[in-house]
Amino acid sequence: HMLGQEHLAHVLFPIGEYEKDKVRQMAADFGLPVAQKRDSQDLCFLGDGDYRRFLNEYAPGINRPGPILNTAGQQLGEHDGLTHYTIGQRKGLGVSAPEPLFVLRKEAARNALIVGTRDEAGQTELLARDVSWIAGAAPEEGTAVQIKIRYKARPIPATVTPLADGRVRANLDEPVLGLTAGQGAVFYQGDVCLGGGIIADEISEAAIPLPMMGSMMGVTAV
Repeated sequence: HMLGQEHLAHVLFPIGEYEKDKVRQMAADFGLPVAQKRDSQDLCFLGDGDYRRFLNEYAPGINRPGPILNTAGQQLGEHDGLTHYTIGQRKGLGVSAPEPLFVLRKEAARNALIVGTRDEAGQTELLARDVSWIAGAAPEEGTAVQIKIRYKARPIPATVTPLADGRVRANLDEPVLGLTAGQGAVFYQGDVCLGGGIIADEISEAAIPLPMMGSMMGVTAV
């Protein structure tokens, strides 16, 4: 999605018309050792795929305990390092509540994990920055698209509004869990990739109050 016309004019896709099974068979016929290697869209340079271990090894001290806060600023518990959690995560938070809680975001500046209910976790709008349009120009305001926020995610119907400075606001047709600042948002119309950008974080950390004294009373860690 980051390629423009000036790039695509010089790009060749030699296996673009082949199905994956055919490519694997061709690799086997040529005796290539990767013919049966399993598919991966993960961090392929990590042998064991454990990014937490990698971060702890190469960025010692990155994981520090800190508060788990709800959107009212109440401290519900303590996390053991922000890299151990992902946006939208529900299980393994170590706190109990009357209804399931999800990770809404991670605030590195104060080492806080912000959690909330499903209603709070579902978002119907996103802002993308550094957006690239493959055709070379942004579509008209209100253009209907489908958006993917993860490579395995189901496309989400939405309308887009191009803004200044390479940004785009997208209004989603349904609430979506797990919109994560820093990850990609790619726009499609059917099988056509229109372009994409990086999900921006519009929410100021000031919107979540500091932990309230005594707010952990009555909360049981699990």
